[in-house]
Amino acid sequence: MKKFNVRVYGILINDQKQVLVSDELIKKQNITKFPGGGLEFGEGTIDCLKREFMEELNLKIEVITHFYTTDFFQRSAFHPDHQIISIYYLVKSDQIGTIKTMKNAFDFIQWSNDEQLVRWINLDSITENEFTLPIDKIVAAMLRNNIPNYLV
Repeated sequence: MKKFNVRVYGILINDQKQVLVSDELIKKQNITKFPGGGLEFGEGTIDCLKREFMEELNLKIEVITHFYTTDFFQRSAFHPDHQIISIYYLVKSDQIGTIKTMKNAFDFIQWSNDEQLVRWINLDSITENEFTLPIDKIVAAMLRNNIPNYLV
């Protein structure tokens, strides 16, 4: 059975012109992506994003504006019979200081599935190569090419 898988991600930029990224161990693969996750049935995209930030980071966010929605076919890396549709929003939070971040990618204490850490990447040096998923690579390039327009 072929299905759609809707993913919703937040682009959180701090005062130092850095964007928050998530390093995760998913199905024994190191994945660097933007924070967020899967839309649940009956949920709106903004509610999904707020829930994901609360679940993963214990962080209340405010959605500022829509940033990008996938406009091409992308097969899921984990479920070959699923098509991924990713929606990205610029977000902000007055609780950024409460986020526990790491300096290095995949600096896990224990290596177990579904582990997650977050860190900041400088916007002026962000590259597509820092991200694992194809749609995130496109979003990283969009950010790099238009940094002044996205600072909140």
